[in-house]
Amino acid sequence: MVAKERFKAIFGNYLFILPALGMFLIFSVYPFFKVFQLSVFQWDGIMPTMKFVGLSHFKDILFRNPTWWQSVGNGAYITFLALTFQNCLAFVLALLVDRGIKGGKIYRVIFYLPPILSGIVVGLIWNWIYNGDYGLLNYALKALGLAGIQRAWLAEPKTALTSVAIIHMWRGFGWGFIIMLAGLQNIPRELYEAAKVDGANKWQMLRRITVPLMIPVFVLVSILTILGCMQIYALIVATTGGGPGYHTEVPVTRIISSMLGQSQFGYACAMGILFGLILLTASMIQLRISRRIKQE
Repeated sequence: MVAKERFKAIFGNYLFILPALGMFLIFSVYPFFKVFQLSVFQWDGIMPTMKFVGLSHFKDILFRNPTWWQSVGNGAYITFLALTFQNCLAFVLALLVDRGIKGGKIYRVIFYLPPILSGIVVGLIWNWIYNGDYGLLNYALKALGLAGIQRAWLAEPKTALTSVAIIHMWRGFGWGFIIMLAGLQNIPRELYEAAKVDGANKWQMLRRITVPLMIPVFVLVSILTILGCMQIYALIVATTGGGPGYHTEVPVTRIISSMLGQSQFGYACAMGILFGLILLTASMIQLRISRRIKQE
């Protein structure tokens, strides 16, 4: 009787999670393995017949597709700017709010507003700001007597990628700020009080207490930054569409373009696998660096 009741209890518990498990298997596990299958076939996404091509897609992407590597380089450039300027700004602002700057609660709300906005909406707003004819940025430059540097920021190859990176950093620093602020508030205040008693100044406390204890948070924010920047899509679509030329193409837009624009579903799946390996490698390197820093 006890065994029967236990069986019913276990079966009932699993019955509750069955819908979620089913959705996970259908929309996550199955597509994951399907991508690997399609990557070795040539398929247009419509016809039922598929041609087996083995690893030729991977060879072509790695050795004969400069556009793909340009998109990876563009994503890496945006990621580098975000890891440096965006995260440094987020840390400085979090540090100021944590130390009790006036109006800190208001800043928490203001700084977190951009990340919750739609990427399409943000892109449309910044399209107006960057517009070469009537944009707010060019208007401000003209008012300051700097009309000589006015330009169509999103339409010129020299400025388009950096302009998109600035938009992404403006939109993304808020969540880094929130995570870092939470990390700062978890540091025991007794450590700072003891350091003050020992005669440590603010710089020494920052260097010896705050930064070492914040390393796990920095690693988390860095990994999320890498994953977020390399997978940027909606913002590119809403601003440049990957242009001019391929100067703002990133891996996700290249994959979507190959899949929908050129009807090369197998080729796009191979791109997706290589892109996933790049992200996995970057995350593993970041984790290894953080472990070495902790050991030291």
